[in-house]
Amino acid sequence: MSTEELLAALDDDQRAVAEHLTGPLCVLAGAGTGKTRAITYRIANGVRSGVYNPQTVLAVTFTARAAGEMRSRLRDLGVAGVQARTFHAAALRQLSYFWPTAIGGQVPRIAEHKASLVAEAAGRLGLGADRVAVRDLAGEVEWAKVSLVTTEDYAAKAARTGREGAAGHDLATVARLLSVYEDVKNERGVIDFEDVLLLLVGILLEREDVAAQVRSQYRHFVVDEYQDVSPLQQRLLDLWLGNRRELCVVGDVSQTIYSFTGATPAFLTDFPRRYAGAQVVRLVRDYRSTPQVVDLANRVLARAGRHRSSAAVELVAQRPSSVPVRFETYDDELAEARDVAERIGALQRQGVALSEIAVLYRTNSQSEAIEQALADAGIGYLVRGGERFFSRREVREAILMLRGAVRSSADQPMPEAVRDVLASGGWSPEPPAARGAVRERWESLNSLVNLADDLHATRSADMAGLVAELDERMAAQNAPTVEGVTLASLHAAKGLEWDAVFLVGVSEGLLPISLAEGEDAIAEERRLLYVGITRAREHLQLSFARARTVGGRASRKRSRFLDGVWPDGGDGVHGGRLSRRAAARARTETFAAENPADVELFERLRSWRGEVAKAVSKPAYTVLHDTTLQAIATAKPKDLRQLAVLRGIGATKLEAYGPQVLAVVRGEDVDVQEWLSR
Repeated sequence: MSTEELLAALDDDQRAVAEHLTGPLCVLAGAGTGKTRAITYRIANGVRSGVYNPQTVLAVTFTARAAGEMRSRLRDLGVAGVQARTFHAAALRQLSYFWPTAIGGQVPRIAEHKASLVAEAAGRLGLGADRVAVRDLAGEVEWAKVSLVTTEDYAAKAARTGREGAAGHDLATVARLLSVYEDVKNERGVIDFEDVLLLLVGILLEREDVAAQVRSQYRHFVVDEYQDVSPLQQRLLDLWLGNRRELCVVGDVSQTIYSFTGATPAFLTDFPRRYAGAQVVRLVRDYRSTPQVVDLANRVLARAGRHRSSAAVELVAQRPSSVPVRFETYDDELAEARDVAERIGALQRQGVALSEIAVLYRTNSQSEAIEQALADAGIGYLVRGGERFFSRREVREAILMLRGAVRSSADQPMPEAVRDVLASGGWSPEPPAARGAVRERWESLNSLVNLADDLHATRSADMAGLVAELDERMAAQNAPTVEGVTLASLHAAKGLEWDAVFLVGVSEGLLPISLAEGEDAIAEERRLLYVGITRAREHLQLSFARARTVGGRASRKRSRFLDGVWPDGGDGVHGGRLSRRAAARARTETFAAENPADVELFERLRSWRGEVAKAVSKPAYTVLHDTTLQAIATAKPKDLRQLAVLRGIGATKLEAYGPQVLAVVRGEDVDVQEWLSR
């Protein structure tokens, strides 16, 4: 592929990024606008044109998964040798290399978790600390360290930023805990993850020879998700750069959702001021989502008022128009969960893969009802944040078998060899009928088969190449796609995308969360909703339940972020009742788009219902609701027993209207007056 062919694959804005190879560059990239594509093509263009030596390029991301994806894309473009790592991975690599000469000995062991350290520090201070309190105190320790706040300055600086301590303890008490925490760490001879960056910063500041060596190694820097950098990460980046200006940053202020961890978009918004003459490119063409999804995302963000940054981009949809966004209100969380499961089943029947469907929520505790509803419906699911893919026994065993087959399968096409190897481990061409653990095991193995097919098609990879890819993915925890609905919090969903997304619990107290206090915190909750919306490619539903439990007090109101957006006739009344006409119209349009083969029967049922309603002098929806008519049109029941199991058909309505409904389904002409006179 020539350089011109490479660049021809980009739109004008992406190409502007790829062609700007030297000097400071700030890319303001909206959701779904192809930012990873733009920066990987920029690196590839720099290497192909001879401007970059790939070994001197350092691309920094915020997750191991994103780093792995970037390395994979660069390999697909024929570029090898570029370092794509997280801040922590890059820092740990350098710290491990320079520690023996700069400090002496080996780098101290890194504590996997802070919990035991924080718990011991709290115990020494006589503070009661249960699991939740330890978690909150650990979060405050992390905030102080990534914000470059010392123990002595903590109380004053935390107060200035509106922090009120943690776990019910005031700022002075938390400051004492920070000091004791460091003592506990030193006594155990361990460091934490923040120390990796802090220690490297210290070495680079004190040892000019070390700093010079790092700067000679890395000459060109790229930082993704730049809106999420902390003061500590920015300090390290400044030391890597020295007085040079070879820096490309990419970010979206509208996706700033981690300020509670010390992340700040200030470095992104101030970039043109800090680097005079920096070029700024905006990526606004959204290739991910339909116009319906993009319009909703823009409208939610537009209502942020003065809290919307001038650096925010307004997305322009590039995909064809599709189904409307759904807005649903339910009586309780159980009804919400059951209907979501029902709609997921309908999408699956339409051909949408379960791995392309996600249910997103604000807090992890909301997943319980969804998990139960999906289990009851026989739909597989994966909770993001659960057992890691590469920790599963069947996956570990499969990788060992594949590694052992590298030599023996040299004369066999790789996809065929992988199938033969995994067949001995329980894989079969067709999924097992059984559910539960048996099906989960098969799904894990089948994801390895699919990965092998993809690598063979895109890179002509052999078995050794597959094993190398798996080793790298294991290190980055970049799991292959496993079939099943993804359940995830909005925070955990960032950076991911699906064909269909269900946003549940979009009500006051959940979104924004009741703990969010102050304008800045509320603005971040709005951005969290924006992130959730922009995860959807085509199908999107937002819903909430008026009560938590069945029969509970219906006191919940829809999220304020949807005022003027929710289809309630445009009155903007906070938590106001849905306009029946608007809601019915939206549901009908969606049904027609998603079920074209059933539209004719649905319209005949509506016509019949209208005649019945007129004859009995009642509103049409009291006869049978639109959703019930849609269920009938889809199921096409042949007898009363099949009709009775459909939602909205009780014993009374079955007796009153059942025979007529079946007649309409059969295509017969129904004389309503004659039926009523019987």
